[in-house]
Amino acid sequence: MPLNISSESKPKIMSVNLLLLSRFLTEEISSDTVISRHFGCDYSAHQFKSTVKFWVEKLQVQPFQNYALFTNDAYPFAVLLFALLHANKQIWIAPDSLPATAQNLSQHCELLGDWQNHENFNYNLDVADNFTQTLSPLNPFEPQLVIFTSGSTGEPKQIPKCLNQFQLEITTLEKYWGHKLNKATALATISHQHIYGLLFRVLWSLSAGRCFYSQMFKNPESLLNAAQDKSAYWIASPAHLKRLDSHSPWTEIASLKTIFSSGGTLPKNAAQQIEQCGKQAVIEIYGSSETGGIGWRQQNECWQLFDGLTLNGLKLRSPYLNSDYVKLDDKIELVDVGRFILNGRADRIVKVEEKRLSLTALEQHLIAQQFIENAHTFVITKNRDIVAAVVVLNSHGFDTLKNRGRNQVIKQLRNKLEIGFEAVVLPRKWLFVNSLPLTNQGKINQSMLKNLLDFDSEKFPQVLGFEILQDEIKLNLKVPKNLRYFTNHFANYPILPGVVQLAWVEHFSKLFFAIDNAFSNMEVLKFVQKIQPNDELTLTLNWKSEQKKLYFNFSSELGTHSSGRIVYGGNQ
Repeated sequence: MPLNISSESKPKIMSVNLLLLSRFLTEEISSDTVISRHFGCDYSAHQFKSTVKFWVEKLQVQPFQNYALFTNDAYPFAVLLFALLHANKQIWIAPDSLPATAQNLSQHCELLGDWQNHENFNYNLDVADNFTQTLSPLNPFEPQLVIFTSGSTGEPKQIPKCLNQFQLEITTLEKYWGHKLNKATALATISHQHIYGLLFRVLWSLSAGRCFYSQMFKNPESLLNAAQDKSAYWIASPAHLKRLDSHSPWTEIASLKTIFSSGGTLPKNAAQQIEQCGKQAVIEIYGSSETGGIGWRQQNECWQLFDGLTLNGLKLRSPYLNSDYVKLDDKIELVDVGRFILNGRADRIVKVEEKRLSLTALEQHLIAQQFIENAHTFVITKNRDIVAAVVVLNSHGFDTLKNRGRNQVIKQLRNKLEIGFEAVVLPRKWLFVNSLPLTNQGKINQSMLKNLLDFDSEKFPQVLGFEILQDEIKLNLKVPKNLRYFTNHFANYPILPGVVQLAWVEHFSKLFFAIDNAFSNMEVLKFVQKIQPNDELTLTLNWKSEQKKLYFNFSSELGTHSSGRIVYGGNQ
């Protein structure tokens, strides 16, 4: 019989006084209550309500029922979300604004917000209050929202949600931590387009009467700078917290009310560093898009079930679900009443040439090597399935790579893996990096990694590795000898054309940076040395978003080959 655990033995929780989301715009709220800080301006409850009314009038006359909503900032998102709800529309909350996502959703929805083909979308956030329309309370049980899983493989799964599910979860969160947060401001390094950010940044803040910053901060330094002289808390992901080091602003971190983390488990050494240097015991949240929040923990202790939830083996019963029980995809070890340990996901089993492979197990074997900090593996499907490995090296690993060479390091890793894995499932594509690229939701950017490793060798260089630095990317490239551009440039002495170099710059820059503006012109373009087949190069890209300028430099052991800067959207 599976051990049945519930959340009966929980820390004492507080009673709460929340505004119901379904009545948020129909209840009397102090008109000067600050809802959000957006682009340096504070937006009040009165302004919020006025703008929502403006959009309700616009949306009600539109023939579309389904809308795919994506915004870069959280306050415009909140405005459009409530406007769509009050206009009785169906809202699909897009995980990103990539062209493939837009193409897919546009088959079912009207796109609304900061989509790449909607430049300079006007949200009318400062519209005058001259609307006579009266808003009615929303039906909290109507499934007007659709969110998507952010799984590592396969197509995202659509998950319908209603406001009541979010309201129940908000009530639980407020009971646990509302007294700790009081009226602190919510700051985040994660997107509101995912269920964690949607709930913690936007909906919880609105219901509890807390101000949230509209922008998503790129790093802890900019977030903490915004938090100066404010009572604030940080909504983060493990990816951001793992990057903290001895040079991080620990004094400012210690001044925060608390730090929340979700989207994966926080390594023990990272949690200990934050507690020792920043005096913060990070509150980790465990859950999923399907289930909502399941449990929480601090200081890497066992996970605790939230109040009102029950685990029966691997089956979860939750007030946030429409069904009685749902089976979890995670491997859970039950400890005692209300407490459990996570042992990884159970669904990362793939078949490669009809051989079953646990990608989780493969990654664990790689991470066991002393010079590897982290690893991510996935399958590339072409004529045959092959396994790709993205390996995060520590300082010792980069020294080993430099001294022994890429081929010898790969050979060493394959020899280690052959002990526990059949040869057919060993990685055939490798990428050595200093950090895994992440989406706005703090998840591994699977699409980017596949793009880098599954490339057309007649058009693009092989990416051997990259380093993600502050506003800068360094890519290690190898020029294929079978590039189509060498054929006529020149037959007996192939040289890479300058226009191809610029095309590569734009291709890689738009993978790593959010460059939405169209090309304007080139500045200080220099071609110093030729680039030929089999050359190994470093491409350094530096995006100055304020200036809308991209600086680039192709270099090798011989020095600079070419450099310049590309201007987007006109001169600044």
